[in-house]
Amino acid sequence: MKNLAVLGATGSIGSSTLDVCSANPTLYRVVLLAAFKSVQKMLSLCLLHQPKYVSMFCPHARLELRELLKQADSKSIVLDSEEELLQLLGSNEIDSVMAAIVGGAGLTSTLASVHAGKEIFLANKEALVMSGQLFIDAVKSSGAKLWPVDSEHNAIYQALSPRLQDTLGYCDLSAEGVNKILLTGSGGPFLNKPLTEFSTITPAQAIKHPNWSMGQKISIDSATMMNKGLEYIEARWLFNTSSDQLQVILHPQSVIHSMVQYKDGSVIAQMGNQDMRIPIAYVMGGTQRIESHAGNFDFFKSPSLTFMEPDLKRYPCLQLAIDACYAGQKATTMLNASNEVAVDAFLTGKIKFTQIAELVERVLNKPLNDASERSIESLLDIDLQSKLAAKAIIDQGLLC
Repeated sequence: MKNLAVLGATGSIGSSTLDVCSANPTLYRVVLLAAFKSVQKMLSLCLLHQPKYVSMFCPHARLELRELLKQADSKSIVLDSEEELLQLLGSNEIDSVMAAIVGGAGLTSTLASVHAGKEIFLANKEALVMSGQLFIDAVKSSGAKLWPVDSEHNAIYQALSPRLQDTLGYCDLSAEGVNKILLTGSGGPFLNKPLTEFSTITPAQAIKHPNWSMGQKISIDSATMMNKGLEYIEARWLFNTSSDQLQVILHPQSVIHSMVQYKDGSVIAQMGNQDMRIPIAYVMGGTQRIESHAGNFDFFKSPSLTFMEPDLKRYPCLQLAIDACYAGQKATTMLNASNEVAVDAFLTGKIKFTQIAELVERVLNKPLNDASERSIESLLDIDLQSKLAAKAIIDQGLLC
């Protein structure tokens, strides 16, 4: 059995991961569960999975959980700090890490796992968005095994040759006959909504994704298609693509999760139900297919499959992300940071849906102090400066 750490255990990916563990009880031992502040959900997970260690990033949540576990006579140990978490991730007590903390907050713990040479199930796309080359270099030097969990990147991975699978970050796509990677996206809940109505979109409308059940942040990102933009950047780093080897295609039914087009005219696609347990089971199974409990795809009940080119006027966030991808690491870090602030501001009623892209663009055009891209510390500084700049723009009422 492998010893598993689940970072972001109380989120949707964390829950799906633990479902897959329950379906395959002889493969993984849940040793560590980590989350931000969802105490009651973490308590339930601890009582069910009995991890040896638990980590809560919020100090108040940490104290509350420790007391509740004591009352429940649980033997799970609540770690005292993030430093203890990072030390544990680097220790021999952990073999595999599900990196599923949303946003830039997951970068430090994911990188600690990479530097320790662990098996990484990467569901935190922001790790590559913020630190792409540094991250890939760390994977190569440490010997960590990297598995992409996002349904799109997992689909691409499954459609590649073993040689390309074994050289993530340094793939030579052309040498293996790959012409283009086709990254699919549903278009979100507003694919057919008139653009004149976008300024009145509410958070409740935006989080209702037509195909997937996800957390609030990623649901808003899917509505703006910033999520696809972040996935575009992630795919660029994972598969070492040039701009002409990577294309976004809208596929509203979300049945085909992505495709690889080869120079002989062949297209290999991975398809299935809209259930994250499928890609999670694939990476956790390693060299074997294991039970996901996601159910089999029914071709006779499937809708017709359609494909279209994305309208970048409808999805300005997608264009911002593609442009940032080729502008450099500083730009993608600024993009991610300002978008996190923008989404939170939209969810809390501080800005309109249409102002998300405007805020991100304003931050991208803002100069930063001594902005370097050569270390994680400098990238985290860029992240902080960008978030402060975004908040200042909102507070000063500078958005149209």
